[in-house]
Amino acid sequence: MRRLPAEWEHQSFVQVTFPHENTDWADMLEEAQNCFCEIINAILEFENVLVVADNKLTIDDLQFTIENTRSQIVNRQSKIVNNKLFIVHCSSNDTWARDHAGITVFENDEKIVLDFTFNGWGLKFPANLDNQITNAIFKNSKNQNGQSQSSIVNYLDCRNFILEGGSIESDGNGTILTTEKCLLSENRNYLTKVEIEEKFEQYFGTKRVLWLKNGYLAGDDTDSHIDTLARFCTENTIAYVKCENENDEHFTELAAMETELKAFRTIDGKPYNLVALPMADEVLFNGERLPATYANFLIINGAVLLPTYNSPKDEIAAQILQKIFPDRKIIKINCLPLIKQHGSLHCATMQFP
Repeated sequence: MRRLPAEWEHQSFVQVTFPHENTDWADMLEEAQNCFCEIINAILEFENVLVVADNKLTIDDLQFTIENTRSQIVNRQSKIVNNKLFIVHCSSNDTWARDHAGITVFENDEKIVLDFTFNGWGLKFPANLDNQITNAIFKNSKNQNGQSQSSIVNYLDCRNFILEGGSIESDGNGTILTTEKCLLSENRNYLTKVEIEEKFEQYFGTKRVLWLKNGYLAGDDTDSHIDTLARFCTENTIAYVKCENENDEHFTELAAMETELKAFRTIDGKPYNLVALPMADEVLFNGERLPATYANFLIINGAVLLPTYNSPKDEIAAQILQKIFPDRKIIKINCLPLIKQHGSLHCATMQFP
């Protein structure tokens, strides 16, 4: 029997795909790399990090860049441990590991990395190189420390199905939370709800799927990924984005999403414990509103990394998450650079149990 673990379960490492000059980050490469280094540095305090990088970046270069970034960050005292930081050289179109990285399941106490197709969120952007990364990591490549990543888990090619990690949330107990706007969108699988649920049962051992009809963020390229809107925090707790400004363009849709969440029931028939996160203040870049969201946090061993946007609401969101995760450290990461390319912290990372 397969099981898709929840994000709060113990993790072996987190994957990031590092920005390089041939990605959309080219015009702001140093700013983007510094943000990625801050994320890597924060994760290294708690667990291993696997960095997918182009062939020009050595592990020494990466360590130097992270150290240089660390020196600019107040209250970040961790030291890089060489056996916690790994690098694999692969070409990539972009850096959104959440959507092109493998998704790990358990089957009879064994871990299997499922390699789905990423097609640039419905053929919006090129993804031919991104689609080769998971295969290269888990079947063919060794990192610079000489450890074969393929020895960590089994690998299964599932690239006959299009699926992005940011489009699904698992409670670890057979429930998947997702959105209709994404999984039923054109240029992905052209499957019905029932057919997708059958696929989820096959791949993840899913018992049921909770579908949201409503919810979106302006500037979002993903067709309403669930990890920008609502997140499982425990089997019976969902944190979600709530908009209280009736003049905000998101108010009606997010209010309708809240109503849907209130109608959902846990697997044992009880209402979910719903915790509202503030709607991030408007962030504009080149006249366009960006998809800033506090729901795009990353849960790791012993901590939660929270994207922030230089707003008073950053601390409010941090306090809310601290109540949800009282035993984990809340680490704020300035993600204003990331959302200039329409993604945030969770989008840029993928955990492996």
